[in-house]
Amino acid sequence: MEKSKILYAEDDNTIAFLIQDSLESYYDIDCYPDGKSALEAFNTKTFDICLLDIMMPELNGFELAQYIRDKNSEIPIIFISAKALKEDRIKGLKIGADDYLVKPFSIEELILKIEVFLKRSKKTSTTPSKYKVGKYDFDPKNYTLQDTASTITLTQRESELLLYFIRNKNTVLKRQDILKAIWGDDDYFMGRSLDVFISRLRKLLADENVIIENLHGIGFRFSEK
Repeated sequence: MEKSKILYAEDDNTIAFLIQDSLESYYDIDCYPDGKSALEAFNTKTFDICLLDIMMPELNGFELAQYIRDKNSEIPIIFISAKALKEDRIKGLKIGADDYLVKPFSIEELILKIEVFLKRSKKTSTTPSKYKVGKYDFDPKNYTLQDTASTITLTQRESELLLYFIRNKNTVLKRQDILKAIWGDDDYFMGRSLDVFISRLRKLLADENVIIENLHGIGFRFSEK
């Protein structure tokens, strides 16, 4: 069976050697000493998951993750860093990372997390690439709503939110669950952002028999007439 391919960016040679040595019997892992070389590799090769340190020369891990996420909204990203502050973890998750491991950690824990996200991404790859929403074809990868006459371009957050609603249609969704799934946290300011994005989706889909019901004190329910 072909091994899953990992992009691993780490500027500490000792740590990089230890992790690469521990993982290479399970995965095909390419290691890069800085963000710039890792980004060049990402743009020319195909990977299944990214492991990113944060404090690196050329491009730091946050910058690298943003470039990766802008190009590919689905590939799993795991930060592995000595930066343990809550603010750093939140920043990483806001960028679009799937998880954040603080050094030191066990290889067993890292492998478990890698396996979880590889399985999840494989399931995602078998789901439809487009969805019917009223008269529109919704393409979450390209952030578009398209009919025969026009194309509406969504923001990345709007697209992620609409996809989350579609995948959980007719289900009561708690505000905090939506925020954690899309933003990675559920603080006050993200809650205000959620309301803004929902308001815009309602306007865009007002004539498409789409309902985003506000359940006071609970959350929302997405349905179609």
